[in-house]
Amino acid sequence: MIENWTKEFVIQRLLAITLLIALFILCFQVVQFFIVPALWAAILAYITFPIYTFFHERVRLSSGFSAAIMTVSIALIIGVPLIIGLFILQQEALSIITNLVYRVKVGYVDVPDSLKDLPIIGQQIKDILWKVNKDPVGTLDAFRTWIQSHLYYGKLALDVVFSSLAKLGMALMTLFFFYRDGTSLIRQIRQALRNIIGNRIDGYIDSVGMTTRAVVYGIGLTALGQALFAGIGYYFSGAPSPILLTIVTFVIALIPFGTPFAWGAVSIWLLSQGQTTEGIGLALWGILVISWVDNLIRPMVISGATKIPFIIIFIGVLGGLTAFGFVGLFIGPVVLAIGLAVWREWISQHKNEIFAPKEVVLTDNQAQLVVEEVENDTAEDNASSH
Repeated sequence: MIENWTKEFVIQRLLAITLLIALFILCFQVVQFFIVPALWAAILAYITFPIYTFFHERVRLSSGFSAAIMTVSIALIIGVPLIIGLFILQQEALSIITNLVYRVKVGYVDVPDSLKDLPIIGQQIKDILWKVNKDPVGTLDAFRTWIQSHLYYGKLALDVVFSSLAKLGMALMTLFFFYRDGTSLIRQIRQALRNIIGNRIDGYIDSVGMTTRAVVYGIGLTALGQALFAGIGYYFSGAPSPILLTIVTFVIALIPFGTPFAWGAVSIWLLSQGQTTEGIGLALWGILVISWVDNLIRPMVISGATKIPFIIIFIGVLGGLTAFGFVGLFIGPVVLAIGLAVWREWISQHKNEIFAPKEVVLTDNQAQLVVEEVENDTAEDNASSH
């Protein structure tokens, strides 16, 4: 009878585990699309939660109204620059295409002499320009044919755009509930993890919070500072569409050491257009001013606040970007910060075992020799003192 009861108990446990695994897989399939928006919403809610607390506790607004104010504010902060950037990009793209079509029609498509004189590819560029200017009608027909044969890629691009907009809307919707119910949610998560890991989870959660805030502020402030200084350089160097270039630089600056590729490309373009003074000036401005923003703000804000070596943050940012996409810029350092916190706790717990001197077991003869040596040393010290 006991054997039958044991078998039934084992079967019930296996069925329960199987059902839990199936439920987890089904839940993951349902929420898979919303994981990244939820992560973005969680990051934004966490770093701006003190502002929500100000409205809710100091101004004494209701939790729902405070959450609505914060959500609308975040939406405007993200949406207004995004709409302006898309409008400027559309205008610039239309201007470039119109100008290019006009040049093709009149048979005057040209590039700077510096590109024509490049080794290996310079002659190929000359041949392509000669063919384009010789037969403008045929060039336009070939271009239209190429566009029609690659409409599929345009559809993919539109799908990506609409998917990104849907994720942005979902992130903003989730953000509202994170503001309103964030305190209760964090309390439940703490208790659930405490039931599994124990009280040490509080230290891990504090490390995650501190690292998240420092990484977001460090990366965000650095990118903003570099973009602003780069925009000043674009404006005074006469680069086209300085506002659009500033927005693009801000996005690129979110990646560590990515800003030189932005202002460097603009500097090279100015040099290729014969604007030597402006190109060299922008390059010097980038080396002496823009780059120093990255060297000062990022290590000071991130490593100074978290006591984590900057190389760990750097690896976390690039590794997270590779593994999780754009949101990995913030997830990667947090994951490594948790690993470093676990490592430090393990080291501190076993410090006495690691650094304590090892015990040596002596035989009777060895112990007698040690005693005789100590007695001889003591006798010599007494004799020398007299």
